[in-house]
Amino acid sequence: MAVARRYRAVDVAATAGISTQQVRNYVDAGILPAVERTPAGYRIFTAAHVRALAVARRVAEGHGWARTREIMAAVHSGDLPAALAALDGGHAELDRERAEIQRVLGAFETVVAALAVPAPRGGVRIGAVARLVGVRTSQLRLWEERGLVRPVRDRATGYRVYDAAELRAAQVVALLRRGAYPFDIVTAVLDELRTTGSAARVRAELGRREQDLHRRSLRRLRAGAALYAYLSERGEAGPV
Repeated sequence: MAVARRYRAVDVAATAGISTQQVRNYVDAGILPAVERTPAGYRIFTAAHVRALAVARRVAEGHGWARTREIMAAVHSGDLPAALAALDGGHAELDRERAEIQRVLGAFETVVAALAVPAPRGGVRIGAVARLVGVRTSQLRLWEERGLVRPVRDRATGYRVYDAAELRAAQVVALLRRGAYPFDIVTAVLDELRTTGSAARVRAELGRREQDLHRRSLRRLRAGAALYAYLSERGEAGPV
């Protein structure tokens, strides 16, 4: 009967280009299976630890190390439901991000399709802004408290004054709130407009984020496949 090959910590570390201390930390955290020890107290590593390390690194590519520690520790402690719940949580995060990108993009298109309010020279006081965008001054003050609009104060009178950019921001908020968009989406649209400065660049940025999300989703798909194969090798996948 063949004797299973034994590995030293340095051998396991070399398979992933990490330090021996990291290997020991991974064992302590449950990322790698528990180890047996020799009578002299040295850790005994096997091919199972090398395999677990490879799987953990693939899972980390998709989910990051914080969630990977949670998933692998649950697997190695025999708590498969907890491992699957953590895995599902990662996919749910991507789903929420994808939905938010679509909502922001939809809100942005609503803004782009609307006619801009012409801004008088020299800035506009709050009462005039309220009339131009069709809201009450109290509503504008609430939006200011939330950081959605940022008027300046006239040094002589202390009155709020909106320049062209802030008048546009007030119009954006009014449009989106009439469309029942929540404040987090309104904030996201305004942030994009203030950061990029143009409609084309906003669309491009949102498209870039969506492509990044696709890549992350594929990495998590590969992570799930690797984890399933690992569970199958351990006899823990069960019927599907």
